[in-house]
Amino acid sequence: MADTLLLVDDDASVLRAIGEYFERIGYEVWRESTGAQAVDTFQRVRPDVVLLDLHLPDSNGLVVLERLRRDGAAVVLLTGQGDIETAVRAMQLGAENFLTKPVDMSHLAAAIARLTEKVRLTRQNARLRALDHEGESAGSLGVSPAMHELARQVELLAASERSTVLLQGESGTGKGWVARVLHNLSPRSAGPFVEVNCAGLSATFLDSELFGHEKGAFTDAKERRAGLFELADRGTIFLDEIGELALELQPKLLKVLETKTFRRLGGTRELTVDVRLVTATNRDLVHEVEEGRFREDLYYRLNVMPLVLPPVRERSREDRLDLITRILFDLKTQLPGCPAECSSDVLDRLLSAAWPGNVREMRNVLERSMILARGQPTIGIEHLPPDLRQRSPTDRRYQAQSLSEVERQHIERTLRHHGGNRTRAAVELGISRATLINKIKAYSLKI
Repeated sequence: MADTLLLVDDDASVLRAIGEYFERIGYEVWRESTGAQAVDTFQRVRPDVVLLDLHLPDSNGLVVLERLRRDGAAVVLLTGQGDIETAVRAMQLGAENFLTKPVDMSHLAAAIARLTEKVRLTRQNARLRALDHEGESAGSLGVSPAMHELARQVELLAASERSTVLLQGESGTGKGWVARVLHNLSPRSAGPFVEVNCAGLSATFLDSELFGHEKGAFTDAKERRAGLFELADRGTIFLDEIGELALELQPKLLKVLETKTFRRLGGTRELTVDVRLVTATNRDLVHEVEEGRFREDLYYRLNVMPLVLPPVRERSREDRLDLITRILFDLKTQLPGCPAECSSDVLDRLLSAAWPGNVREMRNVLERSMILARGQPTIGIEHLPPDLRQRSPTDRRYQAQSLSEVERQHIERTLRHHGGNRTRAAVELGISRATLINKIKAYSLKI
């Protein structure tokens, strides 16, 4: 991901020249011409560095500097008239550097790059310190408005301790972690949390696991055995990969949801349980229903309170940084003597990686890197896996895209998110299904 820069200058030619230069070397740039606009934009996008002109039409640059510093901005001051008194005052107010026009672009770029690295490391260290005083909570999902909203929904659902929850998202996005948070924050937290993966298990074996069996129910059933639903009484049962549940078991699960009763395999007596059900899937269950692989009535019973966990590649830069920091913090207690901090170059590669395996892959990479960096102050490029180590810094350079290419990629992502279901993708895109089909043909998409 690109470093971010906010330019503030009332001279349009300066904004254009400096902005285009930094975009060419890989920065994402915002431009503003007044102090009020600068403060508003900084609060909205939180760029790494602000390059601020001293003379603005609506206010003195030092006043704007003071306001930006209160919001935590890293500011480089730029002016056409440099004098020692102003420079000293700027430094007292918290400016990181003070440069005079005309400025040499390579010198300016070096100053901004040094400050960007400092900002990143400062943010990471601050986050690590904060985590020392923070327990597990839904707030751990991320720091962006979107993830804060997701955390709010998790907390509301945790309080609604009888509502069934369906967690949706790609493999490795943290559905199991969210399921445990839902339990730990709920009134059922003192009760058991039981997890079972429905994938790859035969119907008979899973029936026995979930609902138990009576002696003689099948060849190896030499004694009565309680199932996981019984063991989870007054607690939470988490069924991962619910889309893989055998079709013949689905009516039995539906009955438990509707009546809170079931029979052990081979049994005749109805048993009653008080269990909250949380399920998760990386499949499009609507598509599974359409294909006859999942019962429609069970789908609607599970889909009371759905939550969608976004893949890492679709999360904001701030959320990725927060996730990396949290994983490092968690691993440092398990790996004594290994560094829990990354160099700026390493962070850049971690933030720009695609992470097809999502949080699970990220954790594995960070654990491996920490072990290889044992005894070092920070994780360096040489400690990363080859695919990340060999990635050139130019991979994150700015590349212009046509509107049609942006649209094509957005449609492709949306279709993949919905497992190729065109109806649901069209609803999210805000277009008709017919229009979506035409665009799929026009862009030769193969989903």
